[in-house]
Amino acid sequence: MKKTRKILLFLLLFFAVIIPAAIIAVFLYYSATLPGADALVSRDVPESTKIYDRHGTLLYEFHGDAKRTIVSLREIPLMVRQAAIAIEDKNFYKHMGFDMEGIARASYINWKTGDKTQGASTITQQFVRNAVLTREKTWRRKFKELVLAFNLEVKYPKEKILELYFNEIPYGSNLYGIQAASQAYFGKPARDLSLAQAAHLAALPKAPTYYSPYGPHSDELKTRALLVLRKMQEQGFINQSQVDEARAEKVVFQKISAPIIAPHFVFYVQDILREKYGEKAAREGGMRVRTTLDLNLQRLAEETVLKHSLANEKNWRGKNAALVAVDPRTGEVLAMVGGRDYFEKENDGEVNVALRPRQPGSSFKPYVYATAFKEGLSPGSLVMDVPTNFGRYGSRDYVPQNYSKRNYGPISIRQALQGSLNVPAVKTLMLVGINDAVDTAESMGLSTLTNRSRYGPALVLGGAEVKLLEHTAAFGAFGAGGKLYETTPILEITDHSGKIIEVLNRDKGRQAIHPQIAYQITNVLSDNEARMFIFSNRKNKLTLPDGRPVAVKTGTTQEFRDAWTVGYTPSISVGVWVGNNDNAPMRYGADGLYVAAPIWNEFISRALQDTPVEIFTRPPGIVELAVDKLSGKLPTSNTPQTKTEIFALDFNVPVTEDDFHIARNGRVVSILRSEKPGDPAWDEPVRAYAIAHGYGFSNGTYIANEPVENADLGGGEESDISVNVRVSPRISAVPWSFAVQTASIFPVSQIIVKVDEQTETTANANEIYHVSQNRYADGMHFMTVEVTTDQGQKQTTIIPLEFALQSPPPLPAPSPAGAPTPVGTIVDNNPIYTPPDPTAP
Repeated sequence: MKKTRKILLFLLLFFAVIIPAAIIAVFLYYSATLPGADALVSRDVPESTKIYDRHGTLLYEFHGDAKRTIVSLREIPLMVRQAAIAIEDKNFYKHMGFDMEGIARASYINWKTGDKTQGASTITQQFVRNAVLTREKTWRRKFKELVLAFNLEVKYPKEKILELYFNEIPYGSNLYGIQAASQAYFGKPARDLSLAQAAHLAALPKAPTYYSPYGPHSDELKTRALLVLRKMQEQGFINQSQVDEARAEKVVFQKISAPIIAPHFVFYVQDILREKYGEKAAREGGMRVRTTLDLNLQRLAEETVLKHSLANEKNWRGKNAALVAVDPRTGEVLAMVGGRDYFEKENDGEVNVALRPRQPGSSFKPYVYATAFKEGLSPGSLVMDVPTNFGRYGSRDYVPQNYSKRNYGPISIRQALQGSLNVPAVKTLMLVGINDAVDTAESMGLSTLTNRSRYGPALVLGGAEVKLLEHTAAFGAFGAGGKLYETTPILEITDHSGKIIEVLNRDKGRQAIHPQIAYQITNVLSDNEARMFIFSNRKNKLTLPDGRPVAVKTGTTQEFRDAWTVGYTPSISVGVWVGNNDNAPMRYGADGLYVAAPIWNEFISRALQDTPVEIFTRPPGIVELAVDKLSGKLPTSNTPQTKTEIFALDFNVPVTEDDFHIARNGRVVSILRSEKPGDPAWDEPVRAYAIAHGYGFSNGTYIANEPVENADLGGGEESDISVNVRVSPRISAVPWSFAVQTASIFPVSQIIVKVDEQTETTANANEIYHVSQNRYADGMHFMTVEVTTDQGQKQTTIIPLEFALQSPPPLPAPSPAGAPTPVGTIVDNNPIYTPPDPTAP
């Protein structure tokens, strides 16, 4: 009897004291080692980052392993909460984190069946398990779960626990939280769910993969949803009428995909977020990013690029195109198409060409001319467009050609820029210096000109590389008074609660170039008349409807690998690139006017069609002056014609009088000289042009249609020699034939003929001579004829000759002796070169 009492006493002590004490000890141990309730609530929860357009349309959602959108409990309807409570935890409002009745029931079933499949987790336990614990089925993990759940219930109200649960629980397909599930499955926020939809979502957390609406057990999901409705009715949450209505509703799960709008732009934004805030925050920081993108313009850009790219591929072998549109007043990126199809793997569609450096061709020229305007030249300044050798670069001499393969002689910078002439552009670059030109381009926001040592004269023709986005923004700055705003795709960033993280500061523009210089460039680039000598059609793809002012420049690189058109109004700057991602050349003739301008023109015309016509603002300090039409200098009494040109008061107002027209023998004659007098590389081509066009030469100056000074006398006395050299043919196979005619008061004592400084013969007047065969290569050569009288007076005449393999025509008969013609007159009618009509720069 005593023994029995001892056993009973021990058992009582064991169950009443030792076991509870042990449980308390373990509870205290785990309470000390596990995260506290506050840590559970305030932990960093991975949440999707969402990218929106400027008007709030979702473009894409970035997420890691969990696609999640956190919402407050007030955004979750009551019946959604009740559906979860009914199926998952009917005693939710009665227990303190765990349900002893449920635990007992589950323990008995598991003991009876011999496995651990039956659970009894409350909503609180499910949150804890998914938030910080693993899903292993062990008593240790279960005890941790109980401890954490109890601590959470002690610390926080039921409503907060429900909110935590609905933002944490998995619903399948990497969807975490009720909001992400509702958006993915039904395309609506949780606040708009119907009762039937809420029941289906409540049915998922028990086994999200098994009950997946896209898997083989979707019928069982419907069955479990009906169970949810029955339990809701049993627990008094809904009535029979609501059950019937929910059962009658056809619940359709939309196809889950990862739709992405404006992919090149979206991933451009993600790269910026990653750089600023780190990889984890960019993908799981729960940021709401309202971008600068105008979705209407973006869709227009995508449509236009795709349509013309398909045509370019067929007609010009140019498979790809890119387009960006920027607001020059703020730097906001309004549209970005980095390629015709992001998902076109065979053409590397995911590459964003808008951000990749490419050679810009002639579209680089405005930076060089802007530099020249800063250094004293103006749109009216004269440049000699003649073939010029700029010296050795690499393995050969650099002798650039214009696109049309012809030269235009004396021309203004306004026409040179609008006609996209290459020779004047290279001359201008060499006059201002490569470093100064690069300084200007960098000040305009170009970040890719990092290796100045490799740049030569070809820089102005696109010899460096630029990014389409930066290039377009820089052009826009010309139209914004020289003020450049850093390009940005982001208007505002907030966290999931609406707290502002970042907002665009629209006052951060900087003065990249002086307003007067910017306006001069804009004025030239918007002057459609100035390009008419190249683009004869006044309604070309570089003009806009209704005479809307627009400044625009095209560009084409060697072998037609890149074609550009970049242009702007006061409110939008648009840049277009066309080419191939693998840098393969397009078909011959695929220049900016033909393949890029149609894209540019269609997009900007449609983008602006319902907006008011804007004009470019003229800044203070821009003045209009009448200047000599040829020289661009102040007119004198000798000036035969004037033109009105704009000048920058602080930089390039002319202060010298025209010296290209002088009075000689009672009449006005024209003078030509090179831009670098005394430099043979610049002087000789001008000399050749002058002689070929009826000018004489004296002391580095070319005088039109007038007997010239004797360079050797130095006293300004007029020479009494008139010389005419007749050459046939002037495009010829050897031998060349020529005759020299002279007229002089004093007898001619000597005539020396040289070709390329090699003496050919000592001639007599009016006799026909021949140049020896096989002494000169194909190409351009210069014949110099020096005539000397017995009084020591000298006259030099230079004739350009081009050697080509063709049969010479008959030599025309010389003019009668004693009948001189004006100096340098070409007697025969064979032109040096008859070029084809120009097409486009």
